[in-house]
Amino acid sequence: MAHAQVIRGVPSPTIRDISVIATAPAGLRLTVVKITTDQDGLYGYGCGTFTQRAELVNAAVEKYLRPFLIGKPADRIEDIWQACYNSSYWRNGPVLNNAISGIDQALWDIKARQAGMPVYEVLGGKCREAVDCYTHAEGAEIPETIDHARKFMEQGFRHVRVQVGVPGMEGYSAPHRGDRVAGLHAGPVFEPRPAARRALALFEAARKELGWEVELLHDMHERYTPNLAVQLVKDAEPFKMFFMEDPLSPEQIDYFRQIRQQCSTPVAMGELFNSPHEWTPLIRDRLIDYIRIHVSQAGGITPCRKIAAFAEMFGVRTAWHGPGDVSPIGHAANATLDLVCPNFGIQEYSRFNNALQEVFRGCPVLKNGYLYVNEAPGWGIEVDEKLAAKYPYSSFEEEEKRRLNGGWGEIRKRDGTVINQ
Repeated sequence: MAHAQVIRGVPSPTIRDISVIATAPAGLRLTVVKITTDQDGLYGYGCGTFTQRAELVNAAVEKYLRPFLIGKPADRIEDIWQACYNSSYWRNGPVLNNAISGIDQALWDIKARQAGMPVYEVLGGKCREAVDCYTHAEGAEIPETIDHARKFMEQGFRHVRVQVGVPGMEGYSAPHRGDRVAGLHAGPVFEPRPAARRALALFEAARKELGWEVELLHDMHERYTPNLAVQLVKDAEPFKMFFMEDPLSPEQIDYFRQIRQQCSTPVAMGELFNSPHEWTPLIRDRLIDYIRIHVSQAGGITPCRKIAAFAEMFGVRTAWHGPGDVSPIGHAANATLDLVCPNFGIQEYSRFNNALQEVFRGCPVLKNGYLYVNEAPGWGIEVDEKLAAKYPYSSFEEEEKRRLNGGWGEIRKRDGTVINQ
């Protein structure tokens, strides 16, 4: 057991216990790690949410990292991150990284609470006053998406991600109408070429109806073959997209070189990344414009600060992943990085429902398209653990998600081929 250090006559805190708060106030599985110290009232929260394998992350925290860390100094954040990273021998996997993230973010919360400051102050202070955000407009038909986007623009959003359904098919992040396209299997069907044509028709309509002042984004969600992905990003060039998101799967990142050689459409990538071997070449070779890693997938604040600093050297900006399956703690961590990193680009925003705001008191607040963090010490968020327990993982999940135990469903082409997504 490590011995407490004494700095200026005040003993530094040591880790007394680590627990997991497993909750789903919005129907999505959230993993929040709580670290308590040996100093009364000093504790912290971190996000380790990996919805599709949540119970494995929880076990990694409670059965492996907890006994490994109890008794260690809570103020040695970098040292603890490195020790956790090497503790399983094999590394850079999503379960371990999310477990480490929960620990790491909780330690930054403790550090800032001890200093009596928001985390952004401990990290060096603000580079900007608030965090510019984009949100999601979707519809089964193009006019529905346009109307949805217009409503967000009226609320003050200057950046809107637009998605539209493909008739009879399972397009990403948008419903569809019409009879399901017949396939050689019983599940949902997706075909890349009709989806690409539909996306281009949407962009053309959006520019005509919404004008050129709004910034448009679109998520390709890794569903296209590499050559078709290159073509779609190139064909989108006349519409001056803010960025095209995740055009390729992580297994096909060499094709980003073709995209860069053929067009100037900005590209964002990284939602599925876990390892430096994935993001390093894309940033180093200036093959993407925005890095949008899911912060807990990379291991928390400690590594993502380094990723942002590395990206800054090569003119790549940040756009951290911010969907509904990130806890409010994780959203506060995203926004904190946004405030302190000079190469911030944009932040994905997902609305906090009433239940989330009741469980997580002090959530970041959206005003006129900008996100503001709580100015209280740490993340500025307190978790009502008793209320969180009233929203267990299985409470609001639909039958399909229960069958998959929270996992990601499958989408196939007409002939039955599984689509990357």
